[in-house]
Amino acid sequence: MPESLLATRLAKLRQHRTAPLILELDLTEGIAETRPADPVSAILSKNRAPLPDVLDGLRRARTDDRVAVLVARLGGKGIGLAAVQELRHAISEFAAAGKTTIAWAESFGEFSASNVQYYLATAFEKIWLQPSGDLGLTGIAIERVFLRGLLDKLGADFQVAKRQEYKSAAEQLTETGFSPPARAETQRLTTSITEQLVQAIAERRNLSQARVSELIDAGPFLAARAQAENLVDQLGYRDEVYAEAHKLAGPAAIVEYLGRYQRGKVAAERARQAVTKAVTTLPGPPEPGVALIYATGPIRRGRSGHGLRSGGPMGSDTIAAALRQAARDEHTKAIVLRVNSPGGSYVASDTIWREVVRARAGGMPVVVSMGDVAASGGYYISMAADEIVAQPGTITGSIGVLTGKPVLGDALGRAGVTSDLISQGSHAAMFSQLRPFSPDEWTLVNEWLDHIYADFTGKVGQSRGMTPEQVDQVARGRVWTGADAAACGLVDELGGVDRATASARRRAGLPATAPVRVYPRVHPLDRLRPPASSESRGAETGLLADSWGPVWQLAGRLGLTATGPLLLPGDWLFE
Repeated sequence: MPESLLATRLAKLRQHRTAPLILELDLTEGIAETRPADPVSAILSKNRAPLPDVLDGLRRARTDDRVAVLVARLGGKGIGLAAVQELRHAISEFAAAGKTTIAWAESFGEFSASNVQYYLATAFEKIWLQPSGDLGLTGIAIERVFLRGLLDKLGADFQVAKRQEYKSAAEQLTETGFSPPARAETQRLTTSITEQLVQAIAERRNLSQARVSELIDAGPFLAARAQAENLVDQLGYRDEVYAEAHKLAGPAAIVEYLGRYQRGKVAAERARQAVTKAVTTLPGPPEPGVALIYATGPIRRGRSGHGLRSGGPMGSDTIAAALRQAARDEHTKAIVLRVNSPGGSYVASDTIWREVVRARAGGMPVVVSMGDVAASGGYYISMAADEIVAQPGTITGSIGVLTGKPVLGDALGRAGVTSDLISQGSHAAMFSQLRPFSPDEWTLVNEWLDHIYADFTGKVGQSRGMTPEQVDQVARGRVWTGADAAACGLVDELGGVDRATASARRRAGLPATAPVRVYPRVHPLDRLRPPASSESRGAETGLLADSWGPVWQLAGRLGLTATGPLLLPGDWLFE
């Protein structure tokens, strides 16, 4: 190789290792709650940045003198409100370290709602918007479609039993509009979330809260109007945004994705640790640390599975095994259980709850970090922890239970469809969709619901130090935001997984730098070979669940899911 060419390559390599960095963060495809656990999950979520990696990358970058600017592209697919609040906190800490932060979007919604994406943008020092774009700051709306009138026309019925009045999942099939309790609950949810948005926008954009409320009522906005109202700073295209970033960081600055930067830092750190171990004749034991367990997705019995959006359902076998593994590990001194779940199976939730109780009984501190949703069964598996940390926008509570079935005999009869039945046993056809429950079958259904509700509320009282009267005030199936849940005693602290981890370290007497290890710790071969016993690590499979018991096949017709009776209804991703 000619000497001049070698010198040129060495100079470029030196520049690449020493030049200022402009970090890119593209969130237009949304964000994943966890890192992919296997190749299938990695393929399904390949365009979605994992939240833990983003938070870790920002944490590393804020102490890196080379990093000068963060440029984030926003305005795409929805991101959960609690995840956005975690990101806002991390971005604020990054900026507090003297770094420049820029958010840009081609459009916030393209003439559709994009409140939460804009809320995220306000964490940045500067907000750019493409001149042809718009800003969908319109306020929070929760809309439900009610099918009672259609069922009446078809001659169909729907029987439901619930505990208590706020457990409204089935009302879309039994009512023609919001019931008074559901209306009051939903109104408070939208009010609480709007208050959080208004306060943050007012603080970051130097506007009064009254003015922000007026602007929400006036939205959406074309780009020029958004700039005139001080909702965005600059109008421009991508090349102009990056030209501004290079002006701030320097013409020699290198642009690199935050994810690539984070992976490089992790790889370098592991390489240093490997060298240290190689030159040490007697390597010491692993450093004591914190176990981080992700309890993500609807809860079902069996093992966790794969999903297209959020990693699939969590299985009680998998989460319970992870809790046992962490509690047995002599190097684990505390557990952080990261819960992002609308609930599901009562039995599966109880299985996980039991392992939390056992871990604590063995002297292991357990701290729960709630994500976007930790309600119904998601709250059930959280309530026994030493401490519960949630974001103000977390959806939680929903301490209640329901079940039901459609009654289609008359509707099918109108269409000329007949049926016949031969059975042995008084209740053999109890779950038939062709006839209603008999009075004694209703008694059995209500005894089942009474048992679950009493068990749920009793454990809430025991775990949270509440009297039955206090539990009754916050239960009854009512859904709360994290901010309201903290005010009524269902949550201890407001914050993200970093705050929960800091609390776990403190409770265990660990230093602030103690490592965090994700559990279950599964070797790749463990996914291929059968487990040696039920004490083995809970691997992920595609097992189908039947958490509703004999009525699980009806769940899709009920407007619920096949996951179970402790499930929060609906989609709780706000735009």
